[in-house]
Amino acid sequence: MTTDPPAALEQALEQSHDVKAKVEACAEDLALKNEAVEQEIVNGATTLPADQALQDSQVVEATVQECADDLDEVTATLARGIADIKQVEIALTRSRAALADAETALLTAQEDERHATLRALHDPATGLPNRVLFDDRVTHGISLAERHGWGLAVMFLDLDRFKSINDDHGHAAGDLVLRKVANRLSQHARDEDTVCRSGGDEFLYLLVNPKSRADVERKAIAVLDDVAQAIEVGAWPRHPREYRGCPVSG
Repeated sequence: MTTDPPAALEQALEQSHDVKAKVEACAEDLALKNEAVEQEIVNGATTLPADQALQDSQVVEATVQECADDLDEVTATLARGIADIKQVEIALTRSRAALADAETALLTAQEDERHATLRALHDPATGLPNRVLFDDRVTHGISLAERHGWGLAVMFLDLDRFKSINDDHGHAAGDLVLRKVANRLSQHARDEDTVCRSGGDEFLYLLVNPKSRADVERKAIAVLDDVAQAIEVGAWPRHPREYRGCPVSG
């Protein structure tokens, strides 16, 4: 980031040029006077008029004093310029800090938005897409199928006697069973497929562009066989005081 130099520094630069010109003029004038004195001495003069020497001395002294005053003014101007620069640096530091805070706030807001979107479109118990997202995937799948001449298949699954798990062993055990089933279904799904928890103990499975009806049937049989395997849910008491430590399979 570049900024224009403060006005005080520009003024000091101009003054320094003026002082330099005065000093150079004074030096040149002294050199000329010295040459004149040397010439007079060469020509045989043994004395110089006192009034001329005094006058030359006063002129030189006045010029030197003027240059000194100008240098003092340049120094003061530079001091103001340095103070201005420090103020600019402080302002820039504060601006950078404010920008960093704004960027952090933006990233936080974007992350919050992402999480909110995930929560709105996913089932909190299993992490699977919910019915809203599933319907959107189906709509998109239909469009692709019409465009490319693909087929689509939707499987509907529900868990038998799931209510008894919640009633006999508590909702924690029921939630664990739902997560296990969701994981098993997801392991069968390809990237283009979608597995959804529709609600309760119901799941939906969208297959995009299956090879054939027989392929869909094989997939359905494999999914059912996998889901039907026993699920170890551990020792889940119905109430804290009713703990018996009995593992449950279902």
